[in-house]
Amino acid sequence: MYRGMNMTTAFVYDPFNLQHTFPGHPEHSGRLQGAWNLLQADGILERLLRVESRPAPIEAVTAVHRPRYVDRLQEMAARGGGRIDADTYVVGASWQAALLAAGGLLSVTDAVLSGQADNGFALVRPPGHHARPHIGMGFCLLGNVAIAVRHAQAVHGIERVLVVDFDVHHGNGTQEMFWDDPSVLVFNTHQFPYYPGSGALDEIGEGPGRGYTVNIPFPPAVGDAGYRAAYRQVLVPLAQRFRPDAIFLCAGFDAHWMDPLASERLSVAGYAALVEEVMALAGELCSGRLAATLEGGYNLDVLPHCILNSLRVLSADPAGVSDPFGPAPARETDVGELLAAACRLHGIKSE
Repeated sequence: MYRGMNMTTAFVYDPFNLQHTFPGHPEHSGRLQGAWNLLQADGILERLLRVESRPAPIEAVTAVHRPRYVDRLQEMAARGGGRIDADTYVVGASWQAALLAAGGLLSVTDAVLSGQADNGFALVRPPGHHARPHIGMGFCLLGNVAIAVRHAQAVHGIERVLVVDFDVHHGNGTQEMFWDDPSVLVFNTHQFPYYPGSGALDEIGEGPGRGYTVNIPFPPAVGDAGYRAAYRQVLVPLAQRFRPDAIFLCAGFDAHWMDPLASERLSVAGYAALVEEVMALAGELCSGRLAATLEGGYNLDVLPHCILNSLRVLSADPAGVSDPFGPAPARETDVGELLAAACRLHGIKSE
């Protein structure tokens, strides 16, 4: 769609984030290291705008997190680490890594919203979309995207923000942070029922934010066609109605058919197609202003290729999309009735 255009894509990566790691845990340093190795071998990094890695300022963090939790997280890391819950670890480097993950996305956000770049991608961890205002969970310590959204509004004067999340797990933390806020439209596609147990179709926000939370709770075995249909039939008309000033993408790649932590059937090419859909919306509605950040993705062979191809789409790389793993070998689940129900619930007229 954008191949041959001159696109500037901001990119951030900090090797310090490799120090936040725990042996045997799915969310470990190899996720970033493998991606970085492939990006270097491909040569795409030479065509991207590398932006500064810097820690997020505390006031940006406490715009979405309670100060008591922020203090507790910092103290836990200073003591050498511990467990927030059974899934979510902290080591000595975790506080600084979490600040750099959130701050890296802020650097990308600044580059995009200042016009220095057309769009951007933050190759950071720990991930963020499960982190709640008062506590981390689900491998996540700080709500990276939520922090960036509030930063965009406070620092850059952005009014309306669209958050798109295609991680296979529901972004419950991001949803909670904007539950009653009509200035942020949150769109989630995810496997359901599945961790963290939230994200039902009828979770639509409350008060002034009612209708600004949109969940597409997929059954298992939904693949490229079902995901793309959700974007075209539900996301596109909602975004056109909402008219965002900027878009943030929670780019979790664990809905791939080879990922060990879930049961959906997206391919690398299917993920690239979703990035194209979001990029097209940004081009149509908000001068291309799109900032993406890494969330999940736990197959160490697949994840680097998902990231590489996302960057190729964002930067209009002439190499185009390459999928060494191909489509899922089994038949996809039909989601036509689910998408029709979502359209009825959110007042979207069928074409």
